[in-house]
Amino acid sequence: MKIKEIISVLENIAPPSLQEDYDNAGLITGNANWQCTGIIVSLDATEDVVKEAIANNCNLIVAHHPIVFKGLKKITGKNYVEQTVITAIKNDIAIYAIHTNLDNVIAGVNGKIADKLGLINRRILLPKNSLLQKLAIFVPATHREILLEALFSAGAGNIGNYSECSFSTEGNGTFKAGDGTYPFLGKIGERHVEKEVRIEVIFPAWLQARIISAMLEKHPYEEIAYDIYPLQNSYRQTGSGLVGELEKPVTETEMLQRLQEIFGTSCIKHTALTGKMIRKVALCGGAGSFLTKNAIYLGSDIYITGDVKYHEFFDAEGKLLLADIGHYESEQFTQELLFDILREKFLNFAVLKTGVNTNPVHYFPGKSPLQN
Repeated sequence: MKIKEIISVLENIAPPSLQEDYDNAGLITGNANWQCTGIIVSLDATEDVVKEAIANNCNLIVAHHPIVFKGLKKITGKNYVEQTVITAIKNDIAIYAIHTNLDNVIAGVNGKIADKLGLINRRILLPKNSLLQKLAIFVPATHREILLEALFSAGAGNIGNYSECSFSTEGNGTFKAGDGTYPFLGKIGERHVEKEVRIEVIFPAWLQARIISAMLEKHPYEEIAYDIYPLQNSYRQTGSGLVGELEKPVTETEMLQRLQEIFGTSCIKHTALTGKMIRKVALCGGAGSFLTKNAIYLGSDIYITGDVKYHEFFDAEGKLLLADIGHYESEQFTQELLFDILREKFLNFAVLKTGVNTNPVHYFPGKSPLQN
C-alpha cells in the first residue's frame, strides 16, 4: 500500500486542522505516494530511530513529536535535527508526525493515559471553540429520510454521545426552470411550488467536503439550495487535557504510588498534600501547566501533567494536588496507541514499536524502570 493510505487512517482519527498554530504535524520527509515497506511508531523521530527503521526495512516512521518544528534555512548536519533529516532523506525514510492534533481528540494521547489510570466519566478539560458548522438544506419531503441517512453516514449530526441529531421544518419552495435545465420536478418555463423540508445538522468543520459530497450524491435536485453557518459553540469532543473519575477514591499517597508504578518513574514532583481523597482526576500529557486553573475550576482532586516550572506549582493554591510525572513519562503510551490503531487497520502489514528509548531526561541516582 502507499504511505498516503496510512496517513489517511491517522488523519481520520486526528484531523490536521486540530493541531495548534505552533505545531508542525504531518509528513515531514518522504513522499506520500511511495509504496510503504513497513512502519515504526515512536514518540520521537531521532536519528537512532531512523537507523532502526532502515535496519528493519521500514520506510515510514510515525512519531508523536515532529523532528522539525521551525523552518530549516540550512541542512548541514550541525545538530540532531539536521542529522536526522539528512539520514532520513538519504535513505528514503518518510517521517510523519501526529502531534497536537492527536492531543486534541478525546480518544488520543490523553485518552490513552486515562485508560492506564482506569478513569470513567471522561470529558475534555478545555474544549475547543469554533470547530463546528451547521448545514441547512432544502429537499423535497419525499427525500427527507434518504438525505438524512446520507448526512449521518458522512459524519453529520453528532452532539456529545448522541448521534443522528437533526431538526426539520416544513414549508413551500418555489422555482422556475430555465432553458437547458433538467428539473427533477416541475416544467421548464413554469413556476413550480413544492412541499419541501428544511433540514439542519451540525458537523465538525474538517468534514465539510465529505458532508457536501454526500449531499450532492443523494439530493434529487439539479441545483441545490443550502447554507453553511460557522458556529461559536465549543466542541466537547476536542480540546486540551482530559478529566475523569476513579471508580473508587484513593488517598493522595496511594495515587502518587500508582502513578509511579504505571508510568515507571523514579521521581514525581508535586505540590503539598491537601489531605483530600482523590476521585476526580485531571490530566494532560506533555507540557500542560497552562491547564492547572481549568482543573481547579472543574473540581479536580489532582492534576497530572509534565514540565511544570517552579512558579507554576504555586498555581495549585492548595486546591488540588499538582503532580509532574515528566514529559516523556506522561506521553510514553502514545506509541502503544499508534501501534494499536495501525495494527487494527492493517492486520497483515509490518507495524513495529521502536526499541529505542528516546527520553533525553535521566534521573540520579538510579534509573526509571522503563529506561534502558
